[in-house]
Amino acid sequence: MSSRASLATAAVAVTILSWASAFPAIRLALRELAPVPLAAARFAVAALLVLAWLAWRRPPRPAWPDLLRFALCGLIGIAAYNILLNTGQRTVAAGAASFIVNTAPILTALLARLVLGERFGARGWAGTLVSFAGIALIASAQPGGLAFGAGASLVLGAALCSATYFVLQRPLVARYGALTCTAWTLLTGALLLSPWLPAAADGLSQAGPATVAAVIGLGVLPAAIGYATWTHALGHFGAARAANFLYLVPPVATVLALPMLGELPGPQTLLGGAIAVAGVVLVNTRGRAGSTAAVAFPKET
Repeated sequence: MSSRASLATAAVAVTILSWASAFPAIRLALRELAPVPLAAARFAVAALLVLAWLAWRRPPRPAWPDLLRFALCGLIGIAAYNILLNTGQRTVAAGAASFIVNTAPILTALLARLVLGERFGARGWAGTLVSFAGIALIASAQPGGLAFGAGASLVLGAALCSATYFVLQRPLVARYGALTCTAWTLLTGALLLSPWLPAAADGLSQAGPATVAAVIGLGVLPAAIGYATWTHALGHFGAARAANFLYLVPPVATVLALPMLGELPGPQTLLGGAIAVAGVVLVNTRGRAGSTAAVAFPKET
C-alpha cells in the first residue's frame, strides 16, 4: 500500500507540473508561432503518441454515432479551446490565464444543471459569483479587461469550451473509459487542426530551438503524460479527492512563468486568482452536484 500511495502521489505531482507548464510554454511558443499553427503543431505531436497507444492497446472502435460525438468533442474541447486559449494568451499572462481556465468546473456544473438537470443550490451560485469576481479582478489587470474579443474574454471562452466538452464527453467515458476517450478526442482534434500544419511547419522551420522544444513539450507532457498520470491518480484517490490537488495548477503555472518567461504576477492577479480558486473550491464541495465539477476538473491545456 505504501508503494502504491507513493506512486499515486508521484502521478499527482507529474500531472500538476505537466499541466501547469503548458501555460508558460504556450506563451513562449507564441513569440514565434501564430496561435492556430501552434495548436496544429502541438496536437500533431500528440496525435503520433495517440496512434501508437491505439495500435498498442487496440481498444474497440467506437460506434458511428459515438464517433460523431468524439468529433464534436475534438472540435470544441481541442480545436476551439486551444485556438481561443492561444489567441488569448498573446496578451494575457500565463499565470492569469491558468486562473481563468481554472473556472471550467464551475461552468461545467452550470451546464450540467441546464443540460442534465443536476442540482445547483445556493452554495453553488455563491461560489460562482465569488469565482467570477476573481476573474473580473484578474481581467482588470490585463489589456482590454473582459471586453469582447480581449485576451481575458478569449481565455474565458476557452474555459467555456472546456466545460462544454466535459458535458459532451461524460456518456462516452462511461462506455469507453477515460484514456480511450482522451485518445479519440485528441485524434479528432488533431485532424480538425491539420489544415494549419503547413503554416506550422513553415513557422517551425524558422523558429529557434526554444520554440521547437516548447511545441514538442506541449504535445508530449500535458496531452499524453499528464492524462496518463491523472488517470492513475483518479484510480487511487478517487475523483473528488484527486480534483483537490488540481487547485495547485494555477499557482504552479504562475511560479513556472517567472523562470520561463520572466513574468512576475501583479497583486491584482494574485488576489483575483485566490478569489477565483476560493469560488471553485466552494462550488466543488457543495454536495452531490459537486461531484460533476470534481470529475470534470481535469483539463490539459
